[in-house]
Amino acid sequence: MTEENYNPIPQPNEIDIREKEDAMGAYLMMFAALGVGLPLPILNLVAAIIYYYINKGKSLFVRFHSFQSLLSQLPTSILNAIAVFWGARIVFFDYAFTDVFKGYLWLVGIANLIYIIFSIIGAVKARKGQMYYFLFFGRVSYQSVFRRRETDSLKVVNQPPKM
Repeated sequence: MTEENYNPIPQPNEIDIREKEDAMGAYLMMFAALGVGLPLPILNLVAAIIYYYINKGKSLFVRFHSFQSLLSQLPTSILNAIAVFWGARIVFFDYAFTDVFKGYLWLVGIANLIYIIFSIIGAVKARKGQMYYFLFFGRVSYQSVFRRRETDSLKVVNQPPKM
């Protein structure tokens, strides 16, 4: 991974307030289901996907934070969805409330708490115009967003008139 293959990272004084707020908003998508009042774990993920595609054409700073937020919501959304479906199965089909399910609920609770803490830190840092890299997701997001694309391979179709 060499520096010349990546676009420069904008500094906080180069980012306008609107971009900082848009980047911060990406991390606040985790509260989408709470805002609607539904216990649907997939709603957060859908909101993050929509937010990413709406802001994809904006600056690299906003795109990075939106993509990192989206990627970091995947594991917790999957864990939450399994917990909801497993819990619904227990309630509606009278399955046993086992110690395995209790342990899984603890795991989901801890994963969600960690995710909320890191998302709040990410939102605060984004609002300040700073980059904040989540473990694993930060590297993947940086490489995806800031990598320079090869444009030399495009065939030149339009030419100036020949003299």
